[in-house]
Amino acid sequence: MSKLFSIVMSFVILLQSIGLHSDDLVQIDEFIEHAKFHSEQYGDNVLVFISKHYGELKAAHEKEHQEEKEDHEQLPFQHHCHLSSIVAYTTDPLDSELETQMIMEYNAANFYYQPPSSSSHTKGLLQPPRYS
Repeated sequence: MSKLFSIVMSFVILLQSIGLHSDDLVQIDEFIEHAKFHSEQYGDNVLVFISKHYGELKAAHEKEHQEEKEDHEQLPFQHHCHLSSIVAYTTDPLDSELETQMIMEYNAANFYYQPPSSSSHTKGLLQPPRYS
């Protein structure tokens, strides 16, 4: 049971890292139905259909076919997740003190060895075997 749980969780994490959601898997049938509609109505093959709904022809297709807007919203992979990162490049250092590196030497010992002082050790009970 734990192996099955591990496999399922790994699969879920993989799908989420790719950007697939559980809603996308449920909406696959709308994707197929809309692709069939485009094939019958406009004669589009699969690559043209994908380009019209997810690629470079998306803006033109949405502008020309406003009546299909509700169908387009039901298609999978229509998430509007925006990942942003901020990168700042500076040419002059803000403070010249940041350029100098201070290396401090600290040679204090972090540990010390204390020989065992238990009674078992001093009496010779815990000694390695001796050859006769």
